Amino acid sequence: MSHYLVELYTPNAAWKALPAEERRQFLSNVGTAMGGLSGMGVEVLTLSETQPEIDQGSAHRFLGIWRFASQQARDALLAGIHASGWYGYFDHVNAAGAESGFTQHLHALENA
Repeated sequence: MSHYLVELYTPNAAWKALPAEERRQFLSNVGTAMGGLSGMGVEVLTLSETQPEIDQGSAHRFLGIWRFASQQARDALLAGIHASGWYGYFDHVNAAGAESGFTQHLHALENA
């Protein structure tokens, strides 16, 4: 069963105050840390800017969608994000869930 993570994030004042060279170094470190993720069962589906003009669009500026082979792989990525200091530079929201179908989802909604 696959597991998923959706991230929505926007640079905050701390990020905006960071000098360009420090931003580049921070992002370089993040990029290096991401190098071994596929071997852990982590798949990036998209990392992109959001399109806020859609109906009920999010005010967050960026979007990440990930698929994982296991909940442990998801939790390892989340631990790495936390340890990197990412949350200090971005207003960030995570949503996670396991693979499910339409019928199961409707049933969950009915019982919510």
